[in-house]
Amino acid sequence: MRILVTWVGHTDLRALAACSDDEKTREQVVDAVGRLQPLPEGVGPVHSLLNAESFDRVIVLSNYAEPITRRFLTWLPIEAECRILPLDAPTDYGAIFRAADAELGRLAEELRGTEYELAIHLSPGTPAMAAVWVLLGKTRYPASFYQSYKDDVWLTEIPFDLTVDVVPELLRGADSNLQHLAAVPPAEVPGFERIAGDSQAIRLAVGRARKAAMRDVPVLLLGESGTGKEMFAQAIHGSSHRREKPFVVVNCAALPQALLESELFGHEKNAFTGANRQYRGAFERADGGTLFLDEIGECTLDLQAKLLRVLQPPDGGPPCVRDLRRVGSEEDLCVDVRVIAATNRDLITKIPEGSFREDLFYRLAVITIRLPALRERKSDIAAIAESLLASINADFAQSEPGYQDKTISVNANAFMLSQGWPGNVRQLYNCLLQAAVMSGGHELTGVDLKSAVAEMPSLEQATRNVLERPLGDDFSIEAHLADVQRHFLKRAMREARGVKVEAARLLGLKNYQTLDAQLKRLQVDWESD
Repeated sequence: MRILVTWVGHTDLRALAACSDDEKTREQVVDAVGRLQPLPEGVGPVHSLLNAESFDRVIVLSNYAEPITRRFLTWLPIEAECRILPLDAPTDYGAIFRAADAELGRLAEELRGTEYELAIHLSPGTPAMAAVWVLLGKTRYPASFYQSYKDDVWLTEIPFDLTVDVVPELLRGADSNLQHLAAVPPAEVPGFERIAGDSQAIRLAVGRARKAAMRDVPVLLLGESGTGKEMFAQAIHGSSHRREKPFVVVNCAALPQALLESELFGHEKNAFTGANRQYRGAFERADGGTLFLDEIGECTLDLQAKLLRVLQPPDGGPPCVRDLRRVGSEEDLCVDVRVIAATNRDLITKIPEGSFREDLFYRLAVITIRLPALRERKSDIAAIAESLLASINADFAQSEPGYQDKTISVNANAFMLSQGWPGNVRQLYNCLLQAAVMSGGHELTGVDLKSAVAEMPSLEQATRNVLERPLGDDFSIEAHLADVQRHFLKRAMREARGVKVEAARLLGLKNYQTLDAQLKRLQVDWESD
């Protein structure tokens, strides 16, 4: 099937008027384009192309009023479809792009699974319209291009490929300027204003994220727990062309793996016990926008395989088109979703172990952004603390009339710089929150923060306490090791939400029977507290 898509331009309507004896038609053309003189030679670009070439379907886009557009279509030598697309200015590249992209997108969706050849007519309309046609026809919607002048028609070869010849070269140039981009603080980067700090490490991360936001490709955020991966994902979405569409978050570690598939892909009514209604999964809810998959490293191999199939765009389709199927359904759904994933695990080391698929890793890690730990950007701690405390003050002021804002003293800043913050920004926030609650003054001191840190559970401190427990007296290494085992067994069962297969995997045990035996032997009641 050969399909032609074209704008209708001034010259086309003037040609219509020149060939028409109907005074009303001529008046409509004058209203649309102004004076008719000098009259063009021939029958105009669109009519000329249709006289010279054969198409199975013709779609005419028009920025003119419907009556004159319909009159123009009846004058053409073959039947054509009409799309009225009002534009405030026919030279507005953004408006033209959105209108043309939407029409070609609808056409591609309508013809999914059908073999067709798309042709675009460059001659009618404004130079801005022709430029947008070239951009779309050489990237998202591969097409052949026609031009016409008077009665001459020819197929135009565009001697370059934007995605192969032009874009990589542009990106190489952009990459060479990365240090220049890193010179811009996050507060001055649109969409990233909420990210506090001015260190080179955070500037570089924001610079990469800003560039990634402009490209409709998957992004993998790497960093320790508490470094702000979800905030970065929101910023990437907010500074992309998808900003007006949904941003959906799924924490892959927060749900039992048996339910995670349903959460991602949805399910039909009665698909399994408890499925009392149809449920739209995260991919469906994020259609047109961005899906953030946090803790992607916690997915089982079975779910990884299903994710890989969904993340593979259909042949010839745009990079964010996803075909998926709800649990219990026999029909495929098509959505347009950009995926941003995040993990605090080293996925590269998990690949040789067989716990993470290599093909899925490279599908997710088209662009990787490493978020620095707080200890790697200590110069940012004061600014981050000020931002966090401002948020805490605002929350307290809203719920407590007469509340007076807390401030941070010089010695409190010194104390924060002396800490390693293994929990990163999340731990710093909790420390400030606890200090703000417990402090009797309006200024948080180093003593306030030190007391808050001392009261907070710390893995680093817990490890040191375990290793430095005094020997002798009633010390028993068997009892001590049993306590350590109980601790990790409880922790694994809680993180796995009681699913023993998952808890066994977290602990590195070969099967859940071994875990079950240890739970019984050590009398672990993980649900009691």
